[in-house]
Amino acid sequence: MAITTTNAPGLPEVDLYRHVSIATGSKLVFISGQVAWDEHGAVVGEGDLAEQIAQCYRNAAKALAAAGATFDDVAKLTLHVVDWSPEKMPEVVDGITRAAESLGTAAKPPASLFGTTALDVPEHLAELEVTAVLD
Repeated sequence: MAITTTNAPGLPEVDLYRHVSIATGSKLVFISGQVAWDEHGAVVGEGDLAEQIAQCYRNAAKALAAAGATFDDVAKLTLHVVDWSPEKMPEVVDGITRAAESLGTAAKPPASLFGTTALDVPEHLAELEVTAVLD
């Protein structure tokens, strides 16, 4: 495996992700921002942030598979949430938990969360960018 994740001494442990990702592989995989579309381009979970985040992860898993990768190969995640406020964190955690359960993954790569005013269409509440490393 080309990715090892860990927490650095002196930083708080966060259940959703690790602070450090060490990549030893030589093939980088960049997945474009994934939104809550199904395979036909219809919005999944309209108005439901948690379900939209879960769908972003499911779509990212499909994109990773096309590159021969899984979430175990992910070096970094970046999540963008529309109209972010800290009160939305339980929905974010719920969405990530749903995704992990449906995908059967326990990978917790380093991650960043950014608030944004809008995405590509008004119905999209979240977008997930993924960077992976393969041997």
